[in-house]
Amino acid sequence: MACVLLGACSTIIEGRSQQIAVNTNPAGADCALYRQGLRIATVQNAPGSTLVEKTKHDIWVVCVKQGYQQATYFNHSGAAGATFGNIILGGGIGWIVDSATGSDNKYDSPVNITLVPVQPGQPETPVGLPSTFMGAGFAQNAPAPQQPPAGQQPPRAGGPLTN
Repeated sequence: MACVLLGACSTIIEGRSQQIAVNTNPAGADCALYRQGLRIATVQNAPGSTLVEKTKHDIWVVCVKQGYQQATYFNHSGAAGATFGNIILGGGIGWIVDSATGSDNKYDSPVNITLVPVQPGQPETPVGLPSTFMGAGFAQNAPAPQQPPAGQQPPRAGGPLTN
């Protein structure tokens, strides 16, 4: 009832911060959470958890462990459940308050990250966590685009392959 009278249901029900649990396989990795490129929290020797302020900005979770490749997880800032009730029952004012405080957002928790062992012949990855992270490591680790077979042109934006 307070939500209907006061608006800002997400602020009242869900709060402005959220606990994010981080699990790694194998256990014992050090992980950091980054928002807009800056480190906002650290979980040492996962599994563990940390309290973060909720905002509209997504979070990258980066984990490192000796003998394993660096692993990342993209944690999207989604709409909290109380947001929809707030719009319906509380009207625009409550939603404006929740949006301004970040209370209308939430992150995945728990976050489960599997680290892949470094194979013989692969370069050793850094053991320390980066001081900043923009998600570029994700793109750098993506497979290179495949070249079309000989005699075919690459696809044009929005168009099919042609012979």
